[in-house]
Amino acid sequence: MKSSTDGNAASAPPPPGPADSAAPAAAAPAKPSKTGDLKVRVLSALVMAPVVLGAVWAGGWVFHALIAFGSVVAVSEWTSIVPSARRLPARLMATIGILVALMVQIVAGPAAGLGAATAFAVLTAIVGGGSDRGLLGFGVLYVAVGMAGLMWLRDLPDSGLSLFLFVLFAIWATDIGAYAAGRSIGGPKLAPRISPKKTWAGLIGGMTASALFGWLVALAFGAARPDIALAVGAATAVVGQAGDLFESAVKRRYNVKDSGQLIPGHGGILDRIDGLLAAAPVLALFHAAVGSVLSWW
Repeated sequence: MKSSTDGNAASAPPPPGPADSAAPAAAAPAKPSKTGDLKVRVLSALVMAPVVLGAVWAGGWVFHALIAFGSVVAVSEWTSIVPSARRLPARLMATIGILVALMVQIVAGPAAGLGAATAFAVLTAIVGGGSDRGLLGFGVLYVAVGMAGLMWLRDLPDSGLSLFLFVLFAIWATDIGAYAAGRSIGGPKLAPRISPKKTWAGLIGGMTASALFGWLVALAFGAARPDIALAVGAATAVVGQAGDLFESAVKRRYNVKDSGQLIPGHGGILDRIDGLLAAAPVLALFHAAVGSVLSWW
């Protein structure tokens, strides 16, 4: 039922009162808090860190199980990002391939594991099909090489724990330093077409944090040349950021924001380990080539 004032209200609306003037402000959507976003990321990291560090410290089959779990989730996320004609068969082939590659590496070494990963990358591309089958299959190789680097570093008999913690903390420090510096300083964009939020200030902040944490890890494990760890930490940050940009480019190509929703504030496993997947094999190759000569660890 309409009241007797409906017609008057249509012709001469009353002046806005205090409640009316406050309505637009109340209706405006609240902007996400940068501090709150950072808290979610930090809390997620605090939950994950004990699990990851515990498995790293234990080594052996416990660590291998962690690597296998992360590999399966990561390659599954990749097959969700990159379109294919037959997604489920592609995901099954990629999952089998990544597990076989890891088992072959444990038994016969990283070269044999790389061969197995390459074979399954081709099979995944064939089974999955689609116009981007090559990139689809590449995901198996991409994840396998990164995880192989991590596993090779940790399985070194003498310096495995220290080297793994070095690359792990360096990448964690890179992410935190880049995020904090990028948000607080801002400035020119690093690669605006690929990742609009990344800045040069963030890269420098990440390099600084990575160098510092790498140096502290070297000191903690009694490294003969912690100054080398300082330099390698900064370089690791650059490689890690390159890995981050690579994944961002793939996600942007297919209009995907996050690889998954497994980790609050971080997205999926690939979003969390993209830097590690790039940095670990580079550090492994560097250590294999010159680590003993420099008496780094």
